[in-house]
Amino acid sequence: MAEKGIPMHFVSSRTRLRRAVVATCGASALLLAASATAGSGAAAAAAADGPGGHGNDPSPGGAVITVKTAKVGAPGNPSVGVVPFTDAIYQSCADAPQTPTGCLTVGGVRYPYEIGQLEVTVEQWVAFLNTVDPEGRNRLRLYDDTESSSAWPKYGQINLSANAGSGRHYSVAFPEWANKPYGFANFLRAARFVNSLYNGRLISEQSSSSGDFTYVTYRIRLSARTDRGMYDLTRPNATRAHDSGFVVPSQDEWIKAAYYDPNGGGTYSYWKYPTNEGVFGDGDATAPNPTVLNPTTGDVTNAADQPLASYHASGLPAPSWCPGQLQPEACATVNPIGLDPITYADAYQGSLSTVGQTRTTSPWGTLDQGGNAVEWTDTITAPPSGRNSARVWRRLHGGVSNAPAFQMWPSAVGLQPQDNEFYNHTYPWLGIRIGVIGDLRPGTS
Repeated sequence: MAEKGIPMHFVSSRTRLRRAVVATCGASALLLAASATAGSGAAAAAAADGPGGHGNDPSPGGAVITVKTAKVGAPGNPSVGVVPFTDAIYQSCADAPQTPTGCLTVGGVRYPYEIGQLEVTVEQWVAFLNTVDPEGRNRLRLYDDTESSSAWPKYGQINLSANAGSGRHYSVAFPEWANKPYGFANFLRAARFVNSLYNGRLISEQSSSSGDFTYVTYRIRLSARTDRGMYDLTRPNATRAHDSGFVVPSQDEWIKAAYYDPNGGGTYSYWKYPTNEGVFGDGDATAPNPTVLNPTTGDVTNAADQPLASYHASGLPAPSWCPGQLQPEACATVNPIGLDPITYADAYQGSLSTVGQTRTTSPWGTLDQGGNAVEWTDTITAPPSGRNSARVWRRLHGGVSNAPAFQMWPSAVGLQPQDNEFYNHTYPWLGIRIGVIGDLRPGTS
């Protein structure tokens, strides 16, 4: 499969879905078809200069969230070469065959860092929304109507109530969604979340270990300031502005955490899946087992079937659930895109599962880097056309509950415009995993 500007797979119905979406959504739907084919003022900016943990946010009203990271060591590890979406890995791109899609060198990171053990959850995202938008006005476009349980029964994670009190306008649609990955992210949303962490107050930090893995648990009071921090979002091609603090992981950081085995397992010390070594060149023969979900809660029911990941295995139903508070017919038919029930059922099969319940760890102790939601990185890349573009494109990585096993390979280096508004309306599997660079320490206001 050639490199695409779309980091996911709509099972066997891609052509039919494109035609249906174009017919129902008009000109904006052409963005999907094209992709598949190929501020704050000066005072606020000054206040946002320091990373979270240095007590630089005097406002006491932000929500407090807890995030747990896995430490990734072995600085200076070797990188490998990958040809996008092919079942192979190379010691270097010099060893790779010449193809129209070229070869990418990935996975080498020269410094220690941390990466989220889990994806950012709906509950954490709701806390962020109520912190940065306490009056529910959505001026930063961090919410879309299609995210509601009424507009999209099967995938609606968050409801917005105009009549709620300050700081309470956003709510988790149903309790079962609280610990699922937030699935409607674009890069700008991910960067604002990271800026809120960066500008917030780090209340506590606690290290722990489990077997060979080392973790750090942070409690942070979120900041309402999101224009600047780790990323200056007044600049469309924002990169990291500081060498310490919370970040959106880079593609190399993400790939190393998912695949690089410091003990030398796999091929050239890289696994084929974030769940197990696998065998390059055997297709999906050594892929992890697919999850089976409780049909009304989305909890994983077959955690004993290790290794395990939430993806759509060939010849099997995709992992799926419908909130028990709803009628199954609503989940099967009601959608904001206007697709007929047959096309909808074919295109939108997989559901996000409760984070961490697969229990299968990467070489560094992360969970769900294989399967569940595809995740943003902050790595900027050229558009798939190869021509100059006014839009900023960034890499994504990870499996998808609606996609086959190949989406979990190291070579599945997807890319998308960082502000793809159409996907905000139509794609419920785009997630966030945070990272940490440098050294954070609790601070006081």
